[in-house]
Amino acid sequence: MSLRIGVLGAARIAPAALVKPASSHSSVSVDAVAARSLERAQAFATRHGIPRAYAGYEDLLADPDIDAVYNPLPNGLHGKWTRAALEAGKHVLCEKPFAANAAEAREIAALASSSDRVVMEAFHYRYHPLALRVEEIVASGALGTLERVETALCFPLPKFSDIRYDYGLAGGATMDAGCYAVHMARLFGGETPSVVSATARLRSPKVDRAMTAELAYPSGHTGRVTCSMWSSSVLRISAKVTGSRGSISVLNPLMPQAYHRVSIRVDGVHRTEKFPRRATYAYQLDAFAAAVLEGAPVKTSAADAVETMTVIDEIYRAAGLPVREPS
Repeated sequence: MSLRIGVLGAARIAPAALVKPASSHSSVSVDAVAARSLERAQAFATRHGIPRAYAGYEDLLADPDIDAVYNPLPNGLHGKWTRAALEAGKHVLCEKPFAANAAEAREIAALASSSDRVVMEAFHYRYHPLALRVEEIVASGALGTLERVETALCFPLPKFSDIRYDYGLAGGATMDAGCYAVHMARLFGGETPSVVSATARLRSPKVDRAMTAELAYPSGHTGRVTCSMWSSSVLRISAKVTGSRGSISVLNPLMPQAYHRVSIRVDGVHRTEKFPRRATYAYQLDAFAAAVLEGAPVKTSAADAVETMTVIDEIYRAAGLPVREPS
């Protein structure tokens, strides 16, 4: 059995997220790419050894030899083209954030649940052994009663013309960086929290360049998510879970293949754990292929995406900003 994937858009993330891991996967091939112009699609196809290029996303979706699509388009277009892919009978690996807002995410999730197609949100870190291990430790009760969960993703993006600052394309720090922090807060906190308060630093009247939000979990613990694309926190990728018996701190849970540190302290005893340097994207592609070809369960499903987008919408509202809208 094999899985033939087409790429919607010649995006910068596609080579690392899909093309490279597919090149060493025995059951996956990247067989087509579509872009807004045929020239751009052909250039991308030539550069990455992809057999077919299309001058439009519709043409790729109409290709009967494509089983699934990878959707790395701008945030505001994720919902539109995931919907179109499902209607064309394709499986979908959609980049995060899954949709422009929770309402659109619910619409896509309903469509996915009524189909027999696999829809996966591309939170690649979720499939790495590091994330699975942190989840396991927290769920085991080894830390005692949970008290506090803090997650952060901050990186510098000083190119303010970048589409990630474009409100019309559902941009903003909470969408691009914050969706990771929110997803980690949900995963490592064991529940979906509500938003108590949020404070934004603005790039423009509707677009956040940084955000901090305080959270409250149903079981009583609290949390904080911090994210930025331009702030005094130049680079920060971390997660910390504190309980009544101890804590676990993780440096770089998102791309542990580059570097990572997992520090665990329980009942006064400290230890560290190390994990494979295999790329998170490779584990993600393994999971997507297994879901399509073998019916394996999906950890970052469309239903899971609705939970994340609900928290993101709450953060924007708490900060006095409008939720994002589809493009």
